Amino acid sequence: MAEGTKLIAQNKKAFFNYQVDEKYECGLELQGTEVKSVKAGNISFPDAFAEIRNNEVWMKNCHIAEYSFSSIFNHNPDRPKKLLLHAEEIKRLVRKTEEKGYTLIPLDFHLKNGRVKVTLGVCKGKKLYDKRADIKERDNKRDLQREFRKRLDG
Repeated sequence: MAEGTKLIAQNKKAFFNYQVDEKYECGLELQGTEVKSVKAGNISFPDAFAEIRNNEVWMKNCHIAEYSFSSIFNHNPDRPKKLLLHAEEIKRLVRKTEEKGYTLIPLDFHLKNGRVKVTLGVCKGKKLYDKRADIKERDNKRDLQREFRKRLDG
């Protein structure tokens, strides 16, 4: 993360299930208590995705829990959230998602200068053998680190 940013939540499942080709940083249109709830980390988005309707990008299946310290004027936790992007970026995303197999997946939520941002990835689903290769690579890396630590310690 760059200077002045704080990671709130990361979608680890997306990096395992999808191959990320491009990343876009988007603003997020939130209502009232949603901002405080996101800053508190009360967010769940393992099955979230984004879709483009009427040249606007909307995020679906993202659950932002109700803020516990608010009054009766709380937000709907499962409402679709509008993502804020430039018009040229939306056109690029439309062209990319029209290709077979590409989808828009939120990769992480972070704060940048006090504002909530979403990193949106243009992703293509991985095959089972790709996932197996990733698991094997991760295990080999872990074993290598373990050996390195063992040799350093004595």
